[in-house]
Amino acid sequence: MATGAKQAFILAGTSSGCGKTTLTLGLLALLRQQGFAPQPFKVGPDYLDTTWHSAIAGRKSRNLDNWMLPDNTVRALFSRAMETTSLGVIEGVMGLFDGLGLDPFCASTAGMARLLGVPVILLMDGKGVSTSLAATLNGFCDFAPGVNIAGVIINRVNTDNHFRQLCAALGRYCRVPVLGYVPELPELHLPSRHLGLVGATGKAINQAPWQQLAAVLEKTVNLPALLNCCQPLRNLSVATLPLPNPALAGGLSMAIAQDDAFHFYYQDNLDMLEQAGVRLVPFSPLADTQVPACDMLWLGGGYPEMFASQLAANGAMRASVKQFSARGVPVYAECGGLMYLGDSLADAEGQTHSMCGVLAGHSTMGNQLKRFGYCEATASHDTLLAAAGETLRGHEFHYSEFTTSLPASQQCRKVRDGQVVRQWEGGWQQGNTFASYLHLHFAQSPAMLNRWFTTARSLQ
Repeated sequence: MATGAKQAFILAGTSSGCGKTTLTLGLLALLRQQGFAPQPFKVGPDYLDTTWHSAIAGRKSRNLDNWMLPDNTVRALFSRAMETTSLGVIEGVMGLFDGLGLDPFCASTAGMARLLGVPVILLMDGKGVSTSLAATLNGFCDFAPGVNIAGVIINRVNTDNHFRQLCAALGRYCRVPVLGYVPELPELHLPSRHLGLVGATGKAINQAPWQQLAAVLEKTVNLPALLNCCQPLRNLSVATLPLPNPALAGGLSMAIAQDDAFHFYYQDNLDMLEQAGVRLVPFSPLADTQVPACDMLWLGGGYPEMFASQLAANGAMRASVKQFSARGVPVYAECGGLMYLGDSLADAEGQTHSMCGVLAGHSTMGNQLKRFGYCEATASHDTLLAAAGETLRGHEFHYSEFTTSLPASQQCRKVRDGQVVRQWEGGWQQGNTFASYLHLHFAQSPAMLNRWFTTARSLQ
């Protein structure tokens, strides 16, 4: 690793569930132990992995999403996050070439590696395999041009003899160096619930298991060789980040729900608001009794269904949210926030809980995903964030369904390989309140924030 140079690598996998997040956390812990200040990133729209990255790295993890965002915007966000560190650690999404449709570079880890010009460290599963692992690696290396698979780490290797066999096979048939291995550690696991991992939010996490994993990796992974795979990053400051209008934003305040029930926020969204001049005022719909006196309100995603009884019991807060919206103060809600704004919510056990009653409708939790993945949403009429006919890109991931008689505000669709594969209606506007299941990255179009700010200004 060149002294003083800024460098980064992407930790990719051959598939989902191969251990990328666990290894990423272990490497972040090890790098901190050895004096680095690694900046973590996550490819794609995931909200939960990033909370664990942030807790272990001691730095806010960032999402890199080249489907929701233009390429130059991704480069600019990456460059900005790298300003105060020399090393970026990027966790990939799914398998290396898995993304949106058949294009191996569309919304994939490979696409992000190519866009940022960073090497790929490939995590491969070594359980129950020997020479066949070489065939798998060569397939990945030869599949698509423009991706630099610079090293391999093998997961689930429990004996030195097995590791030697795998190294011998890869050394004979492949050109990519083996950087080490990870033994099976059954005592180490990440807690999960129906949306994936449980977020590392609200309370200090137990660092001991990750320090123990770091100690293991120090012995089984050649960290200097891994870092030597990274070339200095180039053209970091070329791209310019589009920002909302500070003349509209300056001096405005935004109440933002942040507790165990609501915590799905992209860090770059929060930063964009603050850098434009908006003062963020966190509050808890679980614990507080009223919305802070602010010019705007944002109810993010999270797990309202897991805390439905507590939310329902806090009648003062529910009344405060309803009054806030009734006064015309602009309110934006995403996914879990949408569920909270409805009349009621039926949890997974079938128990119904009263919610805020801002939107006439009822949320019902199911036992399977209702929507999952990227989609486009075109505004059917003017909304808080989009003008009629404007299309926004976002991500849906929810087990609940919102039933309402309100007219939908968005025409939504999934597009794969140039073909529309699914269409539906979503998003609801009531006065100056807008809510939908869509999670949005504001950097795709700062105009959506300008619309929000303009509405808030009109009430002053």
